[in-house]
This record gives sequence, structure tokens and C-alpha cells, in this order.
Amino acid sequence: MWDLIEREAIYLYYYLDIQVRQLFWFYVFGTLLGSAISVFGKDKLKRLLTAQVGVSMGLIGLILAACLGFASPICMYGTLPLVAALYHQGVRQDYLACFMVASVLLNPQLIAYSLALGPTVFTLRIVTCLIMALTAGLLIRYCFKDQAFFNFVNFGPGRNNDTHPNLAVRYLKNVGRNLKATLPYFFAGMVLSALFSIHVPQDAIASVLGKGNPMSVLYAATLGVPLYLCGGGTIPILIMWLASGMSKGAAVAFMLSGPATKINNLAALKAILGIKHFCYYIAFVIITALILGLATHILSATIGL
Repeated sequence: MWDLIEREAIYLYYYLDIQVRQLFWFYVFGTLLGSAISVFGKDKLKRLLTAQVGVSMGLIGLILAACLGFASPICMYGTLPLVAALYHQGVRQDYLACFMVASVLLNPQLIAYSLALGPTVFTLRIVTCLIMALTAGLLIRYCFKDQAFFNFVNFGPGRNNDTHPNLAVRYLKNVGRNLKATLPYFFAGMVLSALFSIHVPQDAIASVLGKGNPMSVLYAATLGVPLYLCGGGTIPILIMWLASGMSKGAAVAFMLSGPATKINNLAALKAILGIKHFCYYIAFVIITALILGLATHILSATIGL
């Protein structure tokens, strides 16, 4: 028995060492970048969104809102008071929907972490997240043109933790909070990925999530719900699955359904949507993740992504 435990520990150390070497600098860069934007750029993001009050910029406005959502390093509980304030200042709800969905799907830290997935999957993540955010904005624009989709009655100003008078100290404190919030999940993701590598044959992963399985996109979208703890924690798992034969379409479905149905995000969104609109959101996430995953799957098979 002790030999079995020792062998397990050796294999676990081996795979963890590989992942730390592969992902360490992406994690450091993402953390530092996210804290920098949070401390020095948060007010600028708010001003850019507020500038859209009463302005109809068509698709360009939605693209700008999505890009600002990607650039926002604030968690959903921190985003809601900001969005509520913008809503009461008159920012259009289609822009806010686009911003919120983009913020749910990506943030500066996760964008930096996702570079480790390689250029093709990284590009697919950015493009499909943008399409999903734009689709949300367009649906709100045309389906809820004359009625409110959100309910911000119970939201006041959010708590601001970046208040220290010294900017350097403020930044370091923000980095510390980011590490505290993400490092346990990032490490848990590496351990889970290592255990998958040790105990789950690559052929099994390829048969379930690979190109040859027409149900791979559906399986990946479903797995995204329970396995998505935080963005950084899923990067090691995705790297291992892709190396084991996961299709690009399945990866896209997982990367869309996971963050959009993360339990913390759902709890926050439920507070401003109500039951009916919350169900609309869940259906939107599932359908869009499947469509974009299948489109990627077909495109990959056609042109060999």
C-alpha cells in the first residue's frame, strides 16, 4: 500500500511540476495586469460606459461595451453595483447586457491565463466570447426594446477596497486580494488535471470529447457547469484535455458554458433578473454555447483548425 501511495505522489509531483513550469508566468502576468486595471483603470472604464448615455452607436457601441467588459477585472458581485449606477445614469440596457456577459466570460487575468492554451484556442476564446456578448446585447435591444430587463432597485453603491492613499500600497493590496481569491482554485485545477492525467487514459478523453464524437460539444458544455470553479483553475484541465484529443468545438462550448453558469455569477445575476428573465439567461447560455461549439467543430473539420 505504501508503495502505491509513494508512486501516486511521484506521478502527482511530476505532473504538477510540468504545469507549474508551463503556467507560472501566465498566472503572474494575469494577476499583475488585473490588479493594475482594477486600481488604475476602473474609473476610466466607468467614464467610457457613461459616455454612451443617450447615444445610439449601433453595433460599434456593443463592441465597445463588450471590450470594456473584457477589460473589467471586477467580479460579478462588484460589477452589479457599477452597472446599477450606470443604468440609473441612463446607459442603455443593451450596452449593459453586453458589458455584463462579456465581464462574466472574460477578464484581464483570464485573457492572460488563456495565452497558455495556444494561439488557435486563445483566438477562438476571444472571438466566441465576443459573439456571445454581442448576441446578448442585440437580443436585449430588439426583444426588450420597450420594457426593462434588469431590476436594480436593491442595489446601491458597491464597496471600494482600493482606498489606501499610497498608490503602490493600494496596488500591492489588490494583488494580495487577487492571489487570495484565485490561487487556491488555480492550484486545485492543476491537481485535478494531474489526477486526470494519472488515472484517465487519453483514449477515454478523446473518445468522449474528441473530434470523432458528434456529442462531444454537448458533453463539454455539460461538464462546464460542475467543473468550472474559476477561470484560472480550468486552464490546466483544458490544456490536458486538448493534449489528449479534445476537439476545438468542445473546448469552445466548455469555455462558454462554464463561466456563464459559475455558481457565484448565477447567484448574483438571479438577484437582478428575477425567475423569468433568469430562465431566459440560462437558455441563452446553453443554446449559444452549443451553437458556437458546433460551428467551431464544423469549421475545424472543414479547414483543419
